[in-house]
Amino acid sequence: MSAKTVYDAFATKSGLLRGVWDLALKGDTDNAPIEARPWFVEVLEEPDPARIVKLVVHHSVAVKQRIGPVLRVIRAASSVDDDSAALWALIQSDFHANQRAVVAAIAKRKGLKVGLPVDRATDILWTLNHPDTWLALHDERGWSAKEFEKWFAATAAQQLLR
Repeated sequence: MSAKTVYDAFATKSGLLRGVWDLALKGDTDNAPIEARPWFVEVLEEPDPARIVKLVVHHSVAVKQRIGPVLRVIRAASSVDDDSAALWALIQSDFHANQRAVVAAIAKRKGLKVGLPVDRATDILWTLNHPDTWLALHDERGWSAKEFEKWFAATAAQQLLR
């Protein structure tokens, strides 16, 4: 493929990066946002809080296996390119909002630890599920996806659930 073809489709390097991000995050070319994806809807509609945690962990690990490499590129580019910085900020805010939706589903089912506010629980899930946590343990420390998933599920359940 020629550079002209790529630039005709994406206009800028950051536009190309955004396109690669969207494809890696969603795993397909469907334009539906994460919150409309069948797997995310399944998480939010699950009646059992413990199962909500297991489902979000399982699907999050699958996503992280796709996004890990491109995430490092976006984060690095965000320090030198305004468009990439805006993309990084959007990724962070969307990710936090999605974690809040999961926590709200748990809270609605009376599954949060007694005295744990939704805002604090969201921050906990956001931290445990953050791509940086995945990159540190999987990429830097050599944890397998299965090991990470087991740890993440156990830790999230211990931190969030009654």
